[in-house]
Amino acid sequence: MIRRRQAVARLAALAGPALLPGIGRAQPAAPAWPAERPIEVVVPVPPGGALDALARLLMPHVCAHLGEGARFLVINRPGAGTQIGNEAIFNAAPDGYTLGCITAPALPALPIERQVRYRSANFTWLANVVDDPNTVFVLAGSPLRSLAELVAAARARPGALTYGSTGVGGDDHIAMLAFEDWAGTPPMVHVPFTGSAPAIQALLGGHLDLLVGNISEHLPLQQEGRIRALGLAAAARFAPLPQVPTFREQGFDLIAGASRGFIGTPGLPGPMRARLEAAFAAALDEPDFRRDAERAGMPLRILLGGAYAAMIGEMEANLRRLWSRRPWRE
Repeated sequence: MIRRRQAVARLAALAGPALLPGIGRAQPAAPAWPAERPIEVVVPVPPGGALDALARLLMPHVCAHLGEGARFLVINRPGAGTQIGNEAIFNAAPDGYTLGCITAPALPALPIERQVRYRSANFTWLANVVDDPNTVFVLAGSPLRSLAELVAAARARPGALTYGSTGVGGDDHIAMLAFEDWAGTPPMVHVPFTGSAPAIQALLGGHLDLLVGNISEHLPLQQEGRIRALGLAAAARFAPLPQVPTFREQGFDLIAGASRGFIGTPGLPGPMRARLEAAFAAALDEPDFRRDAERAGMPLRILLGGAYAAMIGEMEANLRRLWSRRPWRE
């Protein structure tokens, strides 16, 4: 307990204003960041996916705004549908050396279906960065050309159509459950994978009828015409793929996607939280980051602090309503 109090006091001091020699008043320049060790950014999925890419793309910009000495290290902690990594973030010391790059609805959805060692509301919500709409992919040669044709096929062949996702209770799986619920179709056969890479390989190999994913994923395959998106669960079309219609344009009033952002451990001291939030705000406003994000096809939705927490709270309420009709435990 003494060690924890000392750490909190030291971090609070570091987060305060700096005094320059001979001036004797507070200056706006950020004080140096404690360089004892790097900030560990826990990513609860394997390397190489969209969440991992976001952490590696944004954190250099964030560290530049935290002050001299700030550096980071990405720690991939996949497993149990992001539960293992989420728990590692939640149970780390509140000293600013552990952050998480997480995806929702997976994080708030897991406690609805199982026992976990975290409470979503208790995280320190720093910045949402991406809102990547869900979509349904098919191979270029698939006879399915629209969501209406998908619904007709699901009704004509109950339990015959297969779809892949990145795991039970992930945004892809939940989006398909919400679509089935809205359209009133019989359940299709869910085939979960451990990540987007094995899932897309299964689709390309002809082992799946559909793959539910995010529109920014597999852009080269879409642009080359090897796979097609039947629709986009967003309010507007996606600029890099303007030919893909939204669900709403096809008569299905559904918006769903993967929100990707950054959180801190529960109990982070107020001054440290403010300093981290300010660094994220500055980094996300950089033209260089915006340009890199556009080049990577990241659909941005910037929400800081309380606005991010409120969005997650609303999402969790919607998830609980869906669970009451279409539970996703398998």
